[in-house]
Amino acid sequence: MYKAHFGLRELPFGITPDTSFFFACSNYQEALNTLLVAARNGEGFIKITGEVGVGKTLLCRKFMASLDKGFVTAYIPNPFLEPRTLMLALAEELEIPQDKDVDQHQLLKAINHRLLVLAREGKRAILCLDEAQAMPIESLEALRLLTNLETEKRKLLQIVMFGQPELDRKLQQEAIRQLNQRITFHYHLGPLSKDDMEFYVSHRLSVAGYTGSRLFDRGAVKALYAASGGIPRLVNILAHKALMLTFGEGKQQTKARHVAAAASDTGAARKRSWPWAWFGGLALLLATTGAGWAYFQ
Repeated sequence: MYKAHFGLRELPFGITPDTSFFFACSNYQEALNTLLVAARNGEGFIKITGEVGVGKTLLCRKFMASLDKGFVTAYIPNPFLEPRTLMLALAEELEIPQDKDVDQHQLLKAINHRLLVLAREGKRAILCLDEAQAMPIESLEALRLLTNLETEKRKLLQIVMFGQPELDRKLQQEAIRQLNQRITFHYHLGPLSKDDMEFYVSHRLSVAGYTGSRLFDRGAVKALYAASGGIPRLVNILAHKALMLTFGEGKQQTKARHVAAAASDTGAARKRSWPWAWFGGLALLLATTGAGWAYFQ
């Protein structure tokens, strides 16, 4: 698409979580440090919350990649599962062979045995649950029971929940108050500040191989923050579209009007009364059409 035009090795603003693009600004580094300290201390429950698009999944993957060989990780990206299915998913992640018709008691016994074996080998097991706000109450209670598995020294399984703010409201319910009391570390991941967002954009461009002069001018950065609110996923979507527009015009620097046009074409973006905003959808269509023609030429 526009990689050759801007001298990039890869597209810098993809929305797939890629740990090579992890941006260690203050709040993201604090969140990562919280996770690492809690994991090394052997805490039972850890919780990370944040709005949609702030980078919880990327943080989760960065956390797992940062753990040393003394840890065994299990990752469940969609925990909207009833208790037995949740335990089956955990058993699969821990490489525990199971019959399809195994009952829950035998399943828990097998998980406990596997965790004891790992503990004797000097390893710690961590279960990471993404989108934890989607978990049924019964499955959250099953998680609490899993943390009862322990030796005299420490818990056999640590659990990290990544979820939207709805997770906090769910944990306030009387039925799972015991689980809520066991959460010893918690961090809320907020959006990027304007300054952090500017560094974030430069960081992703640098990782993608950009070595030229300033690609997004100051007006473009201001417009990008106004339209995204510092939400990384929105920043990525808008920056990608703005670069498509810039490329479609054959320009080498992205301006505020490119970002405004991208925002008008993005439903989740914050809209402002830009004088050229009505032009956005048509401009993006023409730019991508031109980009496709230039590519085939």
